[in-house]
Amino acid sequence: MRITESLESALGSAHDLALNSHHEFITPEHILMSLLDDETTRNALVAVGCDTELLAADLTDFFNTEMHSYPDSEVTPEYSEQAQFLLEFSAMHVQMSGKEELSGLHILAAIFRLGESNAVYFLEKQNITRFDIVRYISHGIGKNKEANTESASTSTNSENDPLKAYCIDLTQKARDGEIDPMIGRDRELERVIHILARRRKNNPVLVGDAGVGKTSIIEGLATAIVEEKVPQFLLKKTIMTLNMAALMGGTRFRGDFEERMDALLKKLEDNTDVILFIDEIHTIIGAGAASGGSLDASNLLKPALANGRLRCVGATTWKEYNMIFEKDMALSRRFQKVEVNEPDEEDAYKILDGLKPRYEKFHSVQYAPASLRSAVALSRRYISDRRLPDKAIDLMDEAGAGARVAGQLNRRITSTDMEKLISRITGIPTSSMKTSEKKAILNLEEQLKKRIFGQDAAITAVSAALETSRAGLQSPDKPDGVFLFAGPTGTGKTELSKSLAEILGIEFIRFDMSEYMERHAVSRLIGSPPGYIGYEQGG
Repeated sequence: MRITESLESALGSAHDLALNSHHEFITPEHILMSLLDDETTRNALVAVGCDTELLAADLTDFFNTEMHSYPDSEVTPEYSEQAQFLLEFSAMHVQMSGKEELSGLHILAAIFRLGESNAVYFLEKQNITRFDIVRYISHGIGKNKEANTESASTSTNSENDPLKAYCIDLTQKARDGEIDPMIGRDRELERVIHILARRRKNNPVLVGDAGVGKTSIIEGLATAIVEEKVPQFLLKKTIMTLNMAALMGGTRFRGDFEERMDALLKKLEDNTDVILFIDEIHTIIGAGAASGGSLDASNLLKPALANGRLRCVGATTWKEYNMIFEKDMALSRRFQKVEVNEPDEEDAYKILDGLKPRYEKFHSVQYAPASLRSAVALSRRYISDRRLPDKAIDLMDEAGAGARVAGQLNRRITSTDMEKLISRITGIPTSSMKTSEKKAILNLEEQLKKRIFGQDAAITAVSAALETSRAGLQSPDKPDGVFLFAGPTGTGKTELSKSLAEILGIEFIRFDMSEYMERHAVSRLIGSPPGYIGYEQGG
């Protein structure tokens, strides 16, 4: 067992207090006086309704009037019998409870075991009992909400206004010009506004792949409110983004998080002009729940959402929505789903063109219109694990950053710069990028026949299927082609697949099914079955 640094410092202060006061013994009163300088202990006392200034005044008056001092002799103070009992009992209690640290809170709780003591008298004088201290240590529950909120908060703002402490004002950021414009999402924004206008269940949740622009839709709503381009009922609204890190930070004891969340929700219900935005809303499920408990942020939020007094907007990805959010039926039914799909190349180009002035000003460069189209086309073709417009915006940003780092101010960014950049990111030679996709498809049959001999019929069938698909005669949601190559070993099945990927400039991923011959090996491909570790995590 070890003593915390704060308690060690408090015991040192108690010794110095007794020494400077020329007292013969270090008493529980000296220790209690020193614990008032320990922030954790002081917060605990405040939480249970203690007036710390009055307690300090009572202790000071006790030292001056009741305790004998020996100013003419060099007295080295020693711990009194009561102080020794206090420390020994605290240490024994900590060991029996299986904890490793002795803190000032344990000393504070043990003081009530002293029986007849002025320290106990001064605490009981303010109607503080041992049960109050123990309940606060175990559950973080104080006698009144104001005191408990003070102990749990990390700043005066959190005591007075939970919105300022735990949220970020998006409308204010829009007024300050810190938000990029929203482009090409008018349909989704209109749907969000319609849901917010409902009497009940007026809570939209934006669902879409990462990078498609879910957050930008809410930022666009904040900008529209500032510019007064919204219906009458939204003109005076303020959009606040929940800062989950600030809400969770410093919640050391059980009950701290619940009280913060409760204070925030009451503030939101009282102020109906505030719309709460929770990005990555799936993170509220399980957030702040104590070990073995079910009282998390989502369960605290449900009653407020049900009555319609609180408007809340969420955003999450399809993966988290299906795996986490949708499974909580009581929460998901209170939200109305708004699907945010990936924009096509033309819409993505319009988004980049709208953002271009901000990036040109920041990097001191100029973007040629062709470079923006190249950023969209190349990112869509070669960066398959991310979505538009995010990946195209990243290309535009990095191209400008490269020119800025090189000191090439006012330089014009061209399509060639985008090709070189995508080559550095993906490792694909720039020579293969210069061949247009249309030209590659038209020459596909000829190129494949130069590499693979004796399989003209198969090559013709594959080329025709891909030409039909790329001509727009197939649903865009389906693969361009699904082929089953059958034949003896060594006839060119794998080589045809590799050549096809290389000519089209796409990634080649190979699964050798000989590795999945055993019955149990299929879990490596599709994931573990129900009841096994790794279920729902995929293969």
